[in-house]
Amino acid sequence: MTQQSADNAYYYVPQPSRWPITGACALLISLIGAATWINRGAGGPYILAAGAALLVYVLFGWFGTVIRESEAGLFNAQVDRSYRWAMGWFIFSESFFFAAFFGALFYIRWHAVPDLASGDTSELWPGFKGSWPTMGPGIEGRLTPMRATGVPLINTLLLLTSAGTLLWAHRGLQKGVRSQLTLGLFATVALGVVFLVLQFGEHYRAWTESGLTLGSGVYGATFFMLTGFHGLHVAIGATVLSVILVRSLRGDFTPANQFAFQAASWYWQFVDVVWLLMYVLVYWL
Repeated sequence: MTQQSADNAYYYVPQPSRWPITGACALLISLIGAATWINRGAGGPYILAAGAALLVYVLFGWFGTVIRESEAGLFNAQVDRSYRWAMGWFIFSESFFFAAFFGALFYIRWHAVPDLASGDTSELWPGFKGSWPTMGPGIEGRLTPMRATGVPLINTLLLLTSAGTLLWAHRGLQKGVRSQLTLGLFATVALGVVFLVLQFGEHYRAWTESGLTLGSGVYGATFFMLTGFHGLHVAIGATVLSVILVRSLRGDFTPANQFAFQAASWYWQFVDVVWLLMYVLVYWL
């Protein structure tokens, strides 16, 4: 058997690990803490914090193990392909996650709200106009819609710029220019952090000054669910890219061995595309 055929037949199988069961326990503790907190239990926040801390420990430990295995040369081309397929399916599942929220927004705006103001149903809510944005029938309060200009437009430009800086960093990796790689990654992470700071400020002003909350009707609920979950994904992406930046500074990744960088790039570009859809459907239309 040739060396190439032997390499193709070899597939690295890791040793038994404590990380899967520890991660499951972390998620269970977090779920118990969240449920206790929602039901106004005294220890809910502390249980949730303990579960979150344990989950962070698992992520650092588990990913650290995988990184050490990769740097030790234990992964061959077959393992690399399996990782790429896994990341592709993960992003595919994330697409359906956001598609469900966009679908709910579409149904509410173009079907449910107009139906409540037309036909026999309109007799249940006299005076309800059925136009968007709306708090919904029978809900008292003042509604201030979010504008597409200002912070949302700036955040759109920030994410579009971050897509370019990340692509520039990838070009540096392919050419073996480490300074371009690290500078591009640093700029991408910085733009992501600025995005999060601006979005947090927008959410705070909407909640405190505009009276827009999760309980202020269908518009507030859909706005915070969509933008909030997207902000969470940006935070995760910025964290992952920060780890990639640290690894780049210590000399990891080569033009022939860069899957972790590529996986983080795929995720970040996916988050960018989702924001463009969100900017059009939530802020603009």
